[in-house]
Amino acid sequence: MALIVEDGSIVTGAESYISVADASTYHSNRGNTAWASLSTDAIREQCLRKATDFMRQAYRSRWQGYKVNEDQALDWPRYGVEVEGYAVDSDIVPTEIKNACAELALKASSADLNPDLTQGVLSEQVGSISVTYDKNSPQRTRYAAIDAMLSPYLKAGGGGCSMGLIRS
Repeated sequence: MALIVEDGSIVTGAESYISVADASTYHSNRGNTAWASLSTDAIREQCLRKATDFMRQAYRSRWQGYKVNEDQALDWPRYGVEVEGYAVDSDIVPTEIKNACAELALKASSADLNPDLTQGVLSEQVGSISVTYDKNSPQRTRYAAIDAMLSPYLKAGGGGCSMGLIRS
């Protein structure tokens, strides 16, 4: 089945923020030969679907603004988004969103983007079996470069709790 790409016009059944052709250009321009080495466009489409799914899972509650239409398939386009003091048009998928999707698709070509995680092990003992888990180990995979690429489009504080200091 051909990949259905969101172009900002609220495409019915959209599955990706970027087309295979545009993702291929993005990767070619950056010398990412692993993308070109994928054997077929069907595999590239699968990777783009996985990347888009991951973006929806990881960022859905963190995006600025609101979906243009409650029935749209993906989180973009959005209204009420402001980057560096300028309103982002509500009839587009911003370039950074597309590029992040391409980057994640490349990662999806070689690994699960959202694997099941376990806590990190601090120590093990073989005799009488003893394991100590790291209470501070990450609970999900983080992609720092993707987070940085998308940060202008995310709510301040990443959508979490923020606190201010008031002095009297």
